[in-house]
Amino acid sequence: MPIETTLLGFAVAGTFVLYALLGGADFGGGVWDLLARGPRKAEQRALIAHAIGPVWEVNHVWLIVGLVLLFSGFPRAFAALSVALHVPLTLLVLGIVFRGTAFTFRAYDTRGDAVERRWGVVFSVASVVAPLLLGMSVGAVASDAIRMQGHAVVSGFFASWLSPFALSVGVLTLGLFAFLAAVYLTHEARTPELAEDFRRRALVTGGLLFPLALAALLLSREGAPRVWTGLLQTPFALALHVGTAVAAVAAFALLWTRRFRAARVAAATQGGLIVLGWAVSQAPYLVYPHLTLQSAAAQPGVQRLLLVALGVGLVTVVPSLVLLFRVFGPRGQVPQAPEVPRT
Repeated sequence: MPIETTLLGFAVAGTFVLYALLGGADFGGGVWDLLARGPRKAEQRALIAHAIGPVWEVNHVWLIVGLVLLFSGFPRAFAALSVALHVPLTLLVLGIVFRGTAFTFRAYDTRGDAVERRWGVVFSVASVVAPLLLGMSVGAVASDAIRMQGHAVVSGFFASWLSPFALSVGVLTLGLFAFLAAVYLTHEARTPELAEDFRRRALVTGGLLFPLALAALLLSREGAPRVWTGLLQTPFALALHVGTAVAAVAAFALLWTRRFRAARVAAATQGGLIVLGWAVSQAPYLVYPHLTLQSAAAQPGVQRLLLVALGVGLVTVVPSLVLLFRVFGPRGQVPQAPEVPRT
């Protein structure tokens, strides 16, 4: 396989890992907004809104970059997946749009608490539905239910993403995003009481990830045979499982001892390895068993230009994002403009 194709394949996988760790945590924040309970319910929602802050839309840049790389670097795969999964992907986009709109309107609509609560419900429900659809789409990609004849998709328009395996991946994705959000929020909390609220949520949700991941793995034997083989019978499988287990145990231990900053790193490592395991387990297929990285790849000249553009983009975008999060993120201190005296 040409080196350009391999590098672009890793780049696409990397963008989806980053989207899961950053954008996924934003979705998880919406889950906890919906499930806010107890005497500090208002404080929990205020913390979630503050943590998402004015930079939440930036996290979608990784999804956009990944889709552009897929569209430009592997056009046959992009065409097949966008046709086969047009229903869940359209619903996913609508969920992302409704979520962002509701989050903004809830903050700025001044027509009273009832209107604010309605926008909050839209924000929270969209934050639950969107990760489910994203995970179900991932499960469909990993399955063998999308069938092609030549360049045309002939089946799998509904069976691929409504299968038991795809549904299990959707629930696992939702649980993973909620876990990441809870762990991140333990560090963002400004009071010990709020940190404890989200610490308990993180421990419970993290514990649920084990049976959810096991269910998805067992269902992959019939629903995604390539993933089943890749996760159990390939050389990288043992290292992947050991790395994920070590990160999970470390996250639990750090949460238990209330070392929240380090727990964020361990949880992000665990989540990143889970997403990377899905990508690597079905390699080199993009649409199993019809399209591989090489058979779906664009011309070598196009791939080289994409790699150059990607390199230039990383050099310019990453420092900008770091500065943006430092200034406007939850821990950033934005100086307030002085008030202008009224005359």
